[in-house]
Amino acid sequence: MARLASVVDPELGLDIVELGMVTDATVDDLGHAIIEIALTTAACPLRGQIEQDATRAALSVEGIESAEISMGQLSREAKAILMDRARQAAQRDAPTTSIPGAARVIGVASGKGGVGKSSVTANLAVALARSGHVVGVLDADIWGFSVPRLLNLEGPVEAKDKKMVPKVKAVGSGEVRVLSMGFLADEDQAIMWRGLILSRAVQQFIEDTDWSGIDYLLIDLPPGTGDIQMSLARLLPRTELLLVTTPALAAQNVAARAGDMARRGSIRISGVIENMSAFVCDHGERYALFGEGGGQRLADSMGVELLAQIPLDPRVAAGGDAGTPVAGGESSVSQSFHDLADRLVASAPDPVEMTGCSARMLDLLDQAVEAGIDSPSA
Repeated sequence: MARLASVVDPELGLDIVELGMVTDATVDDLGHAIIEIALTTAACPLRGQIEQDATRAALSVEGIESAEISMGQLSREAKAILMDRARQAAQRDAPTTSIPGAARVIGVASGKGGVGKSSVTANLAVALARSGHVVGVLDADIWGFSVPRLLNLEGPVEAKDKKMVPKVKAVGSGEVRVLSMGFLADEDQAIMWRGLILSRAVQQFIEDTDWSGIDYLLIDLPPGTGDIQMSLARLLPRTELLLVTTPALAAQNVAARAGDMARRGSIRISGVIENMSAFVCDHGERYALFGEGGGQRLADSMGVELLAQIPLDPRVAAGGDAGTPVAGGESSVSQSFHDLADRLVASAPDPVEMTGCSARMLDLLDQAVEAGIDSPSA
């Protein structure tokens, strides 16, 4: 049940355990789990995603070899309780942003610094843009911002209609739109913010910025499990998380803490990226300079896919220093980032008509919050 709490209703932004949607969960002596999930309506168009996420969560528990998900429908009484919890969460947590409802919000996280998280973010953004997407990049690593240098962008930030306007970099048939503390401070200037001030800065980057028109918002998170990560879970509960690690066991173990933080904050983990994987020299010899297996071990422990193994290649660092990400060119390491972008695009839930599930419920929530009355039963 604790692991199932990592499964988030995509529309309400709360986990299915808190919402009372998990009605039973048992495991037999052979490690077969049977999980009963009750939906607001049997025809919920998001049932496939919820079922998939619940299956992954169950299989990530040590000792569980297989999982069977049984889908049902909440009773009128249970549905009323769910609506009340969702209404309270809407009143407490719902910020106003210009991020389009159809845009995917993806946080790029790591347990420790030095694993190339920002480089992965910049190159993934470029790869997505080359495929024709408009990609927002929020450099939320307030203390260690590096995205402006990686993309060869500089400030100052302009404002329009009381909203900050991200810097734009045209890439192929798409574009990358970037907002970073690096546009507001010198690259060598120390930022001494903590706690509420830090959280408020992230909130402004999300709420007081014009993110309209984007298809993706990539958020480059600082390493670890601090104030910014917790603020993100509250401000953008629909955020997915990509965990970046290196093949080393130590990096994998530390990255697992970031994954645990995401689960505790009811943030969905979309997959793992193993950066600085084996180095392949010109004559084809492969060298595992930082060890092997860290990415797959982390993915297995989280119950998610290993989405990419980005090779250790000097062209990645050279492109970052020059502000020309390697994903903008043609090479084997560039192809690794494009393959990652393709897998990420392919993993998006299919478009559905949201008239019979949580989207309709949210309209009822809005009405109830404004009117100050109990939500009607669905």
